Amino acid sequence: MRLAQYLIIIPLAAAFVMLLARKRFKSSSDILAVAASLSLTVISFVIALSTASGKAVVNNVGNWPPKIGISLVADGLSSFMLVIANFITLVVSVYSIAYIKKYTDKWKYYSLLMLMAAGVNGVLATSDIFNLFIFMEIASIAVYALVAFGTEREAMEASFKYAVMSTVASSFILMGIAFLYSYTSTLNMADMAIVIASKGPSKVIAFVSVLFLMGFGLKAALVPFHAWLPDAYSSAPATIPAMSSGVLIKSLGVYVIIRIFFNVFGITQEVLNIFITLAVLSMLTGSIMAFGQSNIKRFFGYSSISQIGYIFLGLGIGTPMAIAGSLFHLFNHSAAKSLLFLNAGDIETNFKKTDLNKMSGAAVLARTPVCGYTNLAGMFSICGVPPFAGFWSKLIIILACIQARRPFVAFIAVFVSILTIAYYFRAMTPVLFGEKTGEAAIELKNKPSLTMNLAMIALSLICLFGGVLLLPNNIGNNLLNCARSAIENGCSGYAAILFGAAK
Repeated sequence: MRLAQYLIIIPLAAAFVMLLARKRFKSSSDILAVAASLSLTVISFVIALSTASGKAVVNNVGNWPPKIGISLVADGLSSFMLVIANFITLVVSVYSIAYIKKYTDKWKYYSLLMLMAAGVNGVLATSDIFNLFIFMEIASIAVYALVAFGTEREAMEASFKYAVMSTVASSFILMGIAFLYSYTSTLNMADMAIVIASKGPSKVIAFVSVLFLMGFGLKAALVPFHAWLPDAYSSAPATIPAMSSGVLIKSLGVYVIIRIFFNVFGITQEVLNIFITLAVLSMLTGSIMAFGQSNIKRFFGYSSISQIGYIFLGLGIGTPMAIAGSLFHLFNHSAAKSLLFLNAGDIETNFKKTDLNKMSGAAVLARTPVCGYTNLAGMFSICGVPPFAGFWSKLIIILACIQARRPFVAFIAVFVSILTIAYYFRAMTPVLFGEKTGEAAIELKNKPSLTMNLAMIALSLICLFGGVLLLPNNIGNNLLNCARSAIENGCSGYAAILFGAAK
């Protein structure tokens, strides 16, 4: 099946056509972005359906053998991530039709958005570690420009800070790839896994593991590599942190760490313990820092750091139940946090406010009910309030910690969840339920937009009904199980996909 290559070709072609059509057709960038992202979503679902039946999708580019040429591979894990990434891209593209009007040069925004999508899809589909690095840089460079898209001083400063820190991380990653190539004489990750397994434990792999944890840990915004995220999120247009939190840090950070440490290096107990340590640090730091934030997007940014900790906690426990909970929480957090950032963009557009301390007169729930009620859905899912989807993924992770005889870590997970409820209700209750009349009232500057409302409703439905994925014998549950199996199968399973048999 050659569908995988269109995941990269379509967004690149859309970005190029936007450049040609921008003057003749005023709305061409809107139409092209939505059409391209819709096509990517459909292709992702088709690929996911193929992998859900137990068959991986492999496309040897140019018909070259995997060890010589470049192969695009979609197994259970990558197809699961492709569906999430491209669906979020579609939702953000629809939302952007009205939201991005206040900025100039819409075609530049959409072109960068499509370049980001191409880079993310390339990272998720490639089996070549150097090409993974190239696609990662394409996506990252697009984000640097998008963070600064508002051209305000804070946005430019945040973009520069992110670029510098991300460049340092990329240097660590590239250095690690060089060491790996010199050690294994191959860049194909499946072939690399076979060579590493045959050679056994090595100081080279231990050193490269440290480099990759620092490099990809920054991409995933794990503490202590998280410093870029709050500034970047607070300064950028709301659609950018929605894409970054829902797509970028999951693909360039979480996915790559899973792929390399579980499917290439082979996971060890030492690495699992490091995951747990970083997870606990992220959960606690993100929650504590969120209490002191007044900027709504910065507030959501620290919350993202905390929730990424839950994902790595499940990975660190390493049992089948914990891994399933981790993947499910990745899915839930992508939808809920993207929704909350889109809510923040809607509030900013309608009320011209981003300071939580000055929004008690907005009465969002009464005056813009779609934004208000969808915000409640996203907030309840992040907080883990039943029956919203986030409750089930957190519950699975906590139960997995108890099952693995780690009660202290389970206690921390419960404690952080209580903190999450506390800081969300403290920050958002005045915004949602505040007075809409009298001296405290804030003027409603714009009427809610249909496309923005549709995007928020779509994500809120996932937050409300996402728990359906846990029900047996449905497509979502099959995708989740296939993704978990791809992780559990380790090095031999990933090699078998590409070479036809475990080695």
